[in-house]
Amino acid sequence: MKAGIVGLPNVGKSTLFKALTRKQVDINNYPFCTIEPNVGIVEVPDARLAKLSEFSKSKKTVPAVFEFVDIAGLVKGASEGQGLGNKFLANIRETDAIVQVVRVFENGSIIHVNDRVDPKDDIDTINTELVLADLETVTKRKDKTVKDVRANRKGAAEEMEWLTALETALGEGRLANDVALPGDPDEAAKFLRGLQLLTAKPFLYVFNMNDLDASLPPELAALPHVRLDIKLEEELLDMTVEEAEELGMTSRLPELIREAYSLLGLETFLTTGEDETRAWTIRRGSTAPRAGAAIHGDFEEKFIRAEVIFWEDLLAAGSWGAARETGKLRLEGKEYIVRDGDVIVFKV
Repeated sequence: MKAGIVGLPNVGKSTLFKALTRKQVDINNYPFCTIEPNVGIVEVPDARLAKLSEFSKSKKTVPAVFEFVDIAGLVKGASEGQGLGNKFLANIRETDAIVQVVRVFENGSIIHVNDRVDPKDDIDTINTELVLADLETVTKRKDKTVKDVRANRKGAAEEMEWLTALETALGEGRLANDVALPGDPDEAAKFLRGLQLLTAKPFLYVFNMNDLDASLPPELAALPHVRLDIKLEEELLDMTVEEAEELGMTSRLPELIREAYSLLGLETFLTTGEDETRAWTIRRGSTAPRAGAAIHGDFEEKFIRAEVIFWEDLLAAGSWGAARETGKLRLEGKEYIVRDGDVIVFKV
């Protein structure tokens, strides 16, 4: 699963990516510096892992990971190919979520592509280009579906209804993820996934601010967002933990990573033992067999049952034996829905 970092040129995208992944990328101060997307894997911060690893005296600890893609800056007209827009839109299409970096800070020495800092206008520019690209996708699909309706193809009428709803919403400038499609919700969701619309993806906004305590306009504050001082995050790269603490500087990148992880409906279950303590990524709402597939396909196909205990209960018990005696360690079957933070031993 991966999130694409998007925004206008010179808003801090590549600097953020560098801070997130500690990879050296080109962050020169000019538009379209990033042409090919940079890809980086980051650890999902999880304090539970260290505690469980200590509990089990594990030889190694393996965190969950999340992928970020640094996508070059979009500009007005990208949906029509401006600024290498077609290539950039294709890169966004390959991601699962959109993390949109928005410049809120003022700095006359850093060029703004529109020669002014206006966060709301910047968001509108990016979202409009994504909406226009989606509108083109929907219009083309609708032209094909018209023929299917005339031929009485099964499901074509319902598909036309969904396309019409999307076309109307996109024409009004709304994002596809804000559209409630009529009919069977599961079938509608499956159809929407097949269209691969850019604005059907979940959005998280990163407000790049000098003053993290400053108030935001209501229309910005209402959006799902994280506040970051991206320049500060870059400075923290060259400091030890002790140096940062001495200066009272704290990174907010863990918050961003966790929010992006959660944005995609992801959660973590845990395994722990002498060999390793590991975090495993699953979709929220996964059954025990489906969660087992994250480890090995046999754990889903040959699932019998699972021993499950919440991580805090295991630590509080002090040992696996004590956890069994107190009833905190329990057996669960195929219908069990895994909770974030469950420690699981699969039986096959």
